[in-house]
Amino acid sequence: MSTGKRSQHSARRGLIFFMVITILEVSGQIHYSIPEEMQKESLVGDIAVDLGLDMKGTGNKVRIGCGGRIQYFAWNYESGRLYTAERIDREEICGQTQKCLLKCDVIIENKMKVYAVEVEITDINDNAPYFPPGEQELTISETSTPGSLFPLPEAQDPDLGINSIQNYQLTGSSHFALLVHMGEDGASHAELILENSLDREEQSEYELILTASDGGDPIRSSTARIQVTVLDANDNAPIFSQPVYQGSVKENLQKGSTVCTVTATDKDEGINKELNYSFKKIGEAASQMFVLNSTTGEITLAGTLDYEELSLYEFEVQAKDGGGLFDRSRVLIAVTDVNDNIPQIEVTSHVNSVSEDSPPGTVIALLKIQDQDSGTNGQVSCSIDTNLPFQLEKTYNNYYSLVTERALDREHITFYSIIISVTDHGMPPLSTSCTLLLQILDTNDNPPLFTETAYTCYLMENNPRGSSVFSLKADDPDWEENSRITYSIIESQMGDSFFSSFLSINSETGVVYALRSFDYEDLVEIHFQVKAQDGGSPPLSSNVSVTLLILDQNDNAPQILYPSIPTDGSTGVELAPRSSEPGYLVTKVVAVDADSGQNGWLSYQLLKATEPGLFSIGLHTGEIRTARFFLDKDALKQSLVVLVKDNGQPPLSASVTVTVVLADSIPESLSDLSSIPAPADPQSDLTFYLVVAVAFVSCLFFAFLLVLLVLRLHKWKNSQLCDSASMNFTGVPVSQFVGIDGVRAFLHSYCQEISLTADSRKTKCTFPKADNSSTFTDQQIEEPIIIVEDTGTGNQAFVQVS
Repeated sequence: MSTGKRSQHSARRGLIFFMVITILEVSGQIHYSIPEEMQKESLVGDIAVDLGLDMKGTGNKVRIGCGGRIQYFAWNYESGRLYTAERIDREEICGQTQKCLLKCDVIIENKMKVYAVEVEITDINDNAPYFPPGEQELTISETSTPGSLFPLPEAQDPDLGINSIQNYQLTGSSHFALLVHMGEDGASHAELILENSLDREEQSEYELILTASDGGDPIRSSTARIQVTVLDANDNAPIFSQPVYQGSVKENLQKGSTVCTVTATDKDEGINKELNYSFKKIGEAASQMFVLNSTTGEITLAGTLDYEELSLYEFEVQAKDGGGLFDRSRVLIAVTDVNDNIPQIEVTSHVNSVSEDSPPGTVIALLKIQDQDSGTNGQVSCSIDTNLPFQLEKTYNNYYSLVTERALDREHITFYSIIISVTDHGMPPLSTSCTLLLQILDTNDNPPLFTETAYTCYLMENNPRGSSVFSLKADDPDWEENSRITYSIIESQMGDSFFSSFLSINSETGVVYALRSFDYEDLVEIHFQVKAQDGGSPPLSSNVSVTLLILDQNDNAPQILYPSIPTDGSTGVELAPRSSEPGYLVTKVVAVDADSGQNGWLSYQLLKATEPGLFSIGLHTGEIRTARFFLDKDALKQSLVVLVKDNGQPPLSASVTVTVVLADSIPESLSDLSSIPAPADPQSDLTFYLVVAVAFVSCLFFAFLLVLLVLRLHKWKNSQLCDSASMNFTGVPVSQFVGIDGVRAFLHSYCQEISLTADSRKTKCTFPKADNSSTFTDQQIEEPIIIVEDTGTGNQAFVQVS
């Protein structure tokens, strides 16, 4: 046996050095052929060269995946070659399958491509034939005739073809010969032939040597010792009811269940009719899976069936009577598939994000979907939500590509959770699912849009420089830099100036500011355009028209055009005939206001007249008409003060004095005017009365101060008489002593200011609050009461009492 092992290792090394590797590329597949039992890290093939891959360009983005629990191959990322990663035993992987193939997939992740690689494992003569362990016993009746056939133990050889059992040899006795014939499976089978009659009384036992050899190079062999015992006569052999028993069981059959029952009959009587059933020529897998009842012939399940591992079991059973005669029959147990495997989803390659401008058909992920079941149970259906803009496309064998079906829009959906569901066609169907997360990246495909198609804003005139006029806003549904909006005013010329000298805009907030103070009388409205531009590349923008309307403010007082104010100090005179009837038009006051709207609406009223009720004035026309007939007692010279007031808030006004002379002609009016004394100005009388009132109040105030001072001095004098000269004032608050500075401060707090306007009947008096923290100087306390009086027109008189 040791010699056989050394020969086996020698042959293995020889095959490694002289192996033949074939490459066949058909429809995207690469085919390699290598012998079994190669050492680890042995070269299988140069995939990079065969596929034309640039390893510098692909690098680690290429990987290989092989099915099965054991990964027999490894990929060299630098050279692009395929090597063996584990010991490969063809008999362990494929059993008695004639063609043993291992399939792998080469996945190029960055190109989302898959190539199929098939590696065929060829058989080498690495297994010697072997017999069942122990000495084999055979019983033959002495009445057996020459030419009778007797079963011999079958040798097993896991190798295939020429490397399997090819020949048997028998040595040990001239009474027996060997009959070798080929079975239906192509293997050699041997039976023992009786050549000469036996005589138990002459020799009851024979020892034979059976040698089985294969056809490999070198030839391997094995021997078995057979002990032949000669029995008395047994002339009927057992016969099975059928030469081949076929059974079909489901792979989920429970242990201990009956798989099949074999039956044989024997026409003999007594011990020669008693049959014993046993396995013959059974493989290791079948011997561990089934148990044969030697008495009943019932075959029961002892292990767990798995269709995916082995779908057919084949072995022989033997029925042997008590006289040593036997019969054999073949048993075929077919395992049927049940839907006991859930579909599997393998994400071989995928991207986490994709740009929203990706065209339809962009590959998102590459999936490998398979089901270990067979037939209908192994067929699967893949699906995703039909509302999603994606679809699954079958690319190669069990590979599917997840691609975009239509255009993507990040502004509509920014993130997708794609659930891929896979269901097989078994009964009941089994399903599984996986979730792919995909983020949609933004592109600058949306320009900024203003919230309004056009803007109209209002600004009151006389605005301060730099004041905020209004704000506008644009929205951009894009993301980050693509949505960052910058505002600007489109430069254009308005008259002799540009818009940039009138307005400015905050580029980030869109707030428009006034760079100058506007005057409604000069500028009523401004038309300009604002541009909103995003920060994308290339940037997108949009414009909007803005109309700025300047609102009028009551900042202009009415101007009296007639009667005009003389420049030489004289006063215009209007004539009114004494014979005038009521309603006679004496004159008309004409005034204008630069403001607009209600700020420019003027109203006229007669503020003062020498003879009240003699004249009337139109409220909106300014026409001065007689209200009654003139009487003899009416003064010849009538002075009318007309007030012109606008309708603004607050209202502004102007006044004019109109002199009307009651005379029929100009010479008559001149002679009458020379004899009329100048009338006293009632406005001067009012000023005089006010000054007298202020002087009287001041005198009362000074009298109060003198009384207060006397009381203080009297109190101080009494305190001096009661105390000694050495007495001090420790502990007495300083606030109990009031000196001359305190009096001055007290006086200062009662300073009044009177503002008088000579041409109006309104007087403004202001009394400031007391300020006891200040003191007067000697000069201030000695200042007298100053009264300045100006009875002229429009001058103010100030009266200060100290």
